[in-house]
This record gives sequence, structure tokens and C-alpha cells, in this order.
Amino acid sequence: MSQFFDEQGKAVPVTLIEAGPCRITQLKSSDTDGYQAVQIGFGDIREKLINKPAKGHLAKSGEDLLRHLCEYRVDDLDGIQVGGAITVGDFAAGQKVDVSGDTMGRGFAGLQKRHGFSRGPMTHGSKNHRQPGSIGAGTTPGRIYPGKRMSGRYGGKKITTRGLTILKIDSDRNLLVVKGSVPGKPGSLLNIRPANRVAAKPAKGGK
Repeated sequence: MSQFFDEQGKAVPVTLIEAGPCRITQLKSSDTDGYQAVQIGFGDIREKLINKPAKGHLAKSGEDLLRHLCEYRVDDLDGIQVGGAITVGDFAAGQKVDVSGDTMGRGFAGLQKRHGFSRGPMTHGSKNHRQPGSIGAGTTPGRIYPGKRMSGRYGGKKITTRGLTILKIDSDRNLLVVKGSVPGKPGSLLNIRPANRVAAKPAKGGK
């Protein structure tokens, strides 16, 4: 995380994202694949670390060896060619984007850390400090209902943060300055798409 000063001099929390350049490695059309999509690659990789099928796939597109491949469905393939690149210049300042990534893994965690439960009393003879308490009834229903919040693995799941605003674009360093936080730890892989949901504005005078 960092901070960005807007036109009014107000400090805004931001995240700096290195976005590309991503090389276009394959085009999929409705005639051959049943749907339209663009496959892009990002990040270099040594030849000894990539398998033969992936190496042959990238050789067909004439691209260098790439570590990550990702596919995006599109409505129109006009103007898109294999060997082209997607850069930060394809975004615009003020644009809303959805950012997906894996959250930071925190290992096995208890109820207070994982779900924000309140703890029990710490004094007056209480032994119920961080215990879960009741997890269900007895004979009826005789089981624990699915979805019961309990201790377990915390983090390490793919989530999407929607409607983040791009405040600035640095084309020289391939950086997007995005308002707010994004999933994952520094250096993790992110998936950036144009926002497909628009937040509804509250009605004036409504409750």
C-alpha cells in the first residue's frame, strides 16, 4: 500500500500494480472452439522449468517462454492479433476495474481471528476464554448444520474486489495506481478486468 495526493491535496490510500505488458498467445473463435476468447501470457520463465506441451504451445504463437497464461472471453476479435501486447495504455484514469487474487494465507485460525467472534470472560473463574460454545442442539436435529462458523483454515481463497478506481497510469514503468486495497500479498498474481457491475446510487430522500 501507498498513498496518492489528489487535486485537493487529500491523501488517498492506493495500491501500485505492475500490469503487463502481457503478450497475446492465442485467439479462440466460435467456429473452432465454440466461444470467443483471448489468451495472454505474463512473466518470463527459464526453459528448464517449462514442460514440452507448454513450450510447443508458445512456439506456435512465436512468443518467448511465459510463466503465466490466462484466458479472457471477448465479444469481438477484430483488431486483436497473436503476438500483440496488452499494456497499461489499454486502461484509463478514472476507470473502474475488478481485481481478483488469492487472499493471504494465515493457516489454521480460531473463531476470534477467523470470524471475529467475541471471547468469553477472562476472570471470575471462567474457563471459556476462546472456546466456540454451543455448535447445535442434541437429539433434534442430531447434527451440525452446514455452514456453521468454526475454526479452520483462514485465507488462501480467491476473491474479487469490485469497483476499484484507477487514479493514475505510469506507462514508463507499467504501473496502475488503484484506489484502495487488493487481494493477496506483495508480489502475488492478480487478474484485472473492467468492472462489470455498477453500484446503485441511493435514492434521494429515501431511508
